[in-house]
Amino acid sequence: MISFACIVPHPPILLPAVGSEADRARLKNTISALEVLGKKFKDSNPDLIIISSPHADWGFNVPLHFLTPQHFQGQIKTYLTGTEPAEFHFQEGKRIFEDNNLELDFKKVAFIASGDMSHCLKEDGPYGFNPEGPKFDQDLQEFLVKKEIGKILQLDDIYPGAGECGLRSFSFLLGALEAAGVKYEPEILSYEGPFGVGYLVADLKPGDKQVGVEKQKKDGKTNKDK
Repeated sequence: MISFACIVPHPPILLPAVGSEADRARLKNTISALEVLGKKFKDSNPDLIIISSPHADWGFNVPLHFLTPQHFQGQIKTYLTGTEPAEFHFQEGKRIFEDNNLELDFKKVAFIASGDMSHCLKEDGPYGFNPEGPKFDQDLQEFLVKKEIGKILQLDDIYPGAGECGLRSFSFLLGALEAAGVKYEPEILSYEGPFGVGYLVADLKPGDKQVGVEKQKKDGKTNKDK
């Protein structure tokens, strides 16, 4: 079963070896939230990590620095998202979970969705300011908490100028949770964007299987279809 699931940012400046003390001080809420997730990850004790990201290297290394203890002995599998629509990666998340027989081969699986929100929050940000940026970030958080997955998958069409990089990674995770049929309760642990890029830390807190999920799968219906 999925024992741990989260959404995390991946700016390299979060790392002590990269970011200055001043930079890291401006991201103290993000760092504190990641440390909270690190404790939860340890408690969940997974034997497999599947981490998705639009970027190799820092897209995987930054989250794993905070979440996985150095003595982690399980497997780590990476999934690099491309430029396909969010719906494609949602279906990929479902396929990865179902086709790999994760429930049969592993007792506990952790899914980590690595990605940043809009890069257009400030004039001095990497892409300058675009009013669609803050709207994208606000709506994604709202839809995530309400578990309005269909609306999340449409955000790229609604706000094409948001300049985000994480939507497809997040969609991949949501697809895996859909395929697993587990109850989960999203909680926003932190959100900030001091450098013009939105950094979201969210714990999706997976629990037991939803009642009737096996029947839904056989009937070809999912929560997203309702």
